[in-house]
Amino acid sequence: MFSMFRLTATAAAVLALSACTPPTAGSGSNEPVSLDNDAQKFSYAVGADIGASLKAVKEDVDMAALRAGLSDAFGEAELKLDEAAREEAKNTVSKKVQERQMAEHAKQADEALKAGETFLADNAKREGVKVTDSGLQYEVLTEGTGDKPSAADRVTVHYTGTLINGEVFDSSVERGQPVTFPLGNVIPGWTEGVQLMSPGAKYKFYIPAKLGYGERGAGGKIGPNQTLIFEVELISIEKSAD
Repeated sequence: MFSMFRLTATAAAVLALSACTPPTAGSGSNEPVSLDNDAQKFSYAVGADIGASLKAVKEDVDMAALRAGLSDAFGEAELKLDEAAREEAKNTVSKKVQERQMAEHAKQADEALKAGETFLADNAKREGVKVTDSGLQYEVLTEGTGDKPSAADRVTVHYTGTLINGEVFDSSVERGQPVTFPLGNVIPGWTEGVQLMSPGAKYKFYIPAKLGYGERGAGGKIGPNQTLIFEVELISIEKSAD
């Protein structure tokens, strides 16, 4: 059950004592408010937190009924819904929110997969781009020398990751700090691709969703079924003792 439904008595008091004219969902408050003392600032902060927590169910919130429930509870009036009815109402909306989120996730996944497939099909035709049996695409920007790592080795790299629209979602280069990790503990596209490199090499990898984060995505800018682009410099290899 969403924490948005677990309103404390203090939070209820803040909303119950707010403006007499309830705002509609999606509108802000036009009422002048003083924020000069600690109580006023605290009250506004709690109200803002509650409003933010209700955004996920915005279209299911009736502000007049919300205010009535808060006022009744804070004023210790007899509640108009018993506990069972209240739980049923919250569970119903919770289910609706989950269904909407799942539908939106599926839509995003389908759109991203199609966009990625189109991008990769066109990209594979470019001069210098190679395609492995798995579907990983790469191009050599600078070749290195020496041994290549295995999936059991640790590698130190610099990288910049972008989406197919060019948006950067992560970059060790921008942070000014390379990263070291076991090569077998990253997404399949990385594990396969970096094994093609020698120290000093710079490659650009075009990673289809199935070799990246797949339908689950990775949160933030990396949604479901995103095709990812990484420019990678292999700095060094730490061979496994096995």
